Formats: sequence, structure tokens, C-alpha cells
Amino acid sequence: MPGDYLYGILFMQQALFTISISLFVIYALLITYYRQSWRSISDFRFRISDFKPATKISVIIPARNEAQNIGACLQSIIVQSYAKEFFEVIVVDDHSTDNTAAVVTAFDLPNIKLIALKDFVTADQINSYKKKAIEIAIQQSTGELIVTTDADCIVPANWLQTIAAFYQEKKPAFIVMPVGIRLAANSNSPQGEFLQIFQALDFMTLQGITGASVNKKMHSMCNGANLAYTKKAFVAVNGFTGIDTIASGDDMLLMHKIYKQDPGSVLFLRSKEVIVQTQPVLTVKEFFNQRIRWASKADKYDDKRIFFVLLLVYLFNLLLVILPVIAIFNNNIFAVRVYPITLISSFFELWLFLLFAKTLVELFFLFPVAKFFKKQQLLWWFPVMQPFHIVYTVIAGWLGKFGTYQWKDRNVK
Repeated sequence: MPGDYLYGILFMQQALFTISISLFVIYALLITYYRQSWRSISDFRFRISDFKPATKISVIIPARNEAQNIGACLQSIIVQSYAKEFFEVIVVDDHSTDNTAAVVTAFDLPNIKLIALKDFVTADQINSYKKKAIEIAIQQSTGELIVTTDADCIVPANWLQTIAAFYQEKKPAFIVMPVGIRLAANSNSPQGEFLQIFQALDFMTLQGITGASVNKKMHSMCNGANLAYTKKAFVAVNGFTGIDTIASGDDMLLMHKIYKQDPGSVLFLRSKEVIVQTQPVLTVKEFFNQRIRWASKADKYDDKRIFFVLLLVYLFNLLLVILPVIAIFNNNIFAVRVYPITLISSFFELWLFLLFAKTLVELFFLFPVAKFFKKQQLLWWFPVMQPFHIVYTVIAGWLGKFGTYQWKDRNVK
């Protein structure tokens, strides 16, 4: 009997070791594939002298209590190099309790329009306010191409011109574009600075995966802070119908509907001229609320390829949380040897190996992405941030499925 018990323990230890190594190998192959895919994307360039604007663009900005940010956002849009008669800006005020509306109306320009969401729905009538805001704005838009961004974003001067040139040349139905975190020059505290750098690295990783996955049609990712799609494509998939009860997902869930109709019509626009800069959140609570909101739609995708990728990432990170706990109670495994050297002889050593290997693989992927965003200097922080990233991934992933979060002062399930 004691022998059977010992055999069972040894079998479980070996099984856990095998699972751990297998998960890492699959994860490493995935990240390496992302790197190859990112590097294969060509930067979009066009001759400005040959470009003739021919596309009317409607820029849509949902805004709730964004009085501190919306002015700078609109200022960056009104100075676009794209001809003003070819674009309009529609700001949808989502039941703001500050003077967001007043800031918008103060611009007093013919191509800036303000819509009050309260004129169409009451504050407790729907679950997805942002989708409803975009939907109403599209109904009142005059553009052929819809471009969305957020009220706390700053856009580059050639943003719309580059989007229009790309659209006129490639004729896509849906355009995914890069977003970066705009680091503040000064932070109020070391905690605030740490959180900003953490977000910048995390966001940059997600953007690299976004570009890589869209380029290879592997699965679909995007960010609503920098998207473009045709009004025709939006109407063809009945807009947000079928996903309008989900609080989040105005970007990826819509993208999946359009991708399902025509995968070849969804493209990634890689150009430094279209990198939109968004603000980092300022507190740990805000950060977790944001990431839980993102994670909450993980099981809502029709495209199950992304679900299995997210599951792989979650399980691998969960493993890296569990292994050191197991090591406290049972730190022995079958030794891994490359004769005559013993490489791994305990669960703690296995954990250290996986943590080190994961960091190296991700840095290998991140370097060309950081070069594109001109943030190579942040990569020195990456090994330091790794343990925090693992823990947050596990917590946010769990709460995204089973917890609640707060979004724009609203509690959401």
C-alpha cells in the first residue's frame, strides 16, 4: 500500500512536469510565430503628391465625463492634414455629469457635431452604452468610412490622410490600427510611474499580437481607440445586433462579425502616422477594472481560435502561480539531466526555468514591436514586470468570467 501511494505521487509529479513543459513549448511556438508575423507586415507608405482625397470620413467619439480630455482630443483632430471638407467629427455625450458637452460646443466648427445619448435612451435602459452611442452616431453620419477613437486619445497629424490613402488603395471593410500608451512626463508617485510603465509594456505586447494575428488571419484582435470600417460593412452585419447586451466588445465583437463575412476584407494598417496615443489609467483599481472588462468578453467570440489562444495564455500563467505554491509542500520531481549535469531537480527550479524562458521568449517577440513604437528603452523594465504581469493575468482572467467591474462609474456584470 505505501508503495502504491508513493508511485501515485511520483506519477502526479511527472505528469505535472510533462504538462508544464508542454504548455511552455506550445506557448513559445505561438509567441515566436507572432514575432515572425509582425516582422512580415510591411509599413504602409504612399506618395502625398499623388494622393487625392476621395473618401468622406466620420470620426465617432463616445464620451462620458471626459471634460479634462475631450478638448485635447478634438484639437488633435481639427489640425489634421486631411482636407476638412472630407471629414466630420461626431461626439456622443453619454450622460456626462461634468461639462463635457460644453467643451465640445466651444469648438463651434461646422464639421464637429455633438449628440446627447440621453435624447435617445435613458441612463438605465441598456447595458452597452458605448455600442448604442456608436450606433446612433453612425445613423447620423454622412461618411463612407467610420473611424472610432476615444475621448482621452491624441491622434497624429496625418492620421486621417493615411487612413484614407490606405482605404482607397486596399479597399478593406475593416481596418485595425496601432494604439500606444502616452506616458506622463511626471508622475505623482513611484507607484504611479510603475503602473504607467507596466501598462505601456502590456499594451505594446497586445498591439504586437494584434498586428500579427490580423496579418496572418490567425484570429482577430483590435482596439476601439483606433479603428476604421465602412458604413456599408456595419449595416451588412446588422451592426451590434446580437452583441448589444454585452457591455464591452464594441471593437472585437463587431470585427468578428465582419471577419466572418469576408476574412480578406479585414486588414492591419502598420504606419507610425496612425499610432493613436491613449492615456494610462492612474490607479491599480482602475487598471483592474479595465482589464477585467477586456477579459469579460473572452467567451463571447464566435471565432473560437482566439478563445483557445486566451485559454492557453491563461493556463500557462496560472501554472506559474501554482508551481511555487506546490514547491512549498512538495519540492521533488524526477530529475531532468543532460549527462552529467542535472538541469532541474525540483518544482522550484522548474518554476525558475519557466519564468526565465518565458521572459526571454517574450522579449524576443517584443523587440521589433518596441522598435516600431520607439519604446525600446522600456524593455529594460520587462523582467521586473514579469511576476506582476503573471499575477494580474490570472486575477483579471478569473474575475472577467465570474466577477463584476466598474466602468465609467457604472457597475457591470
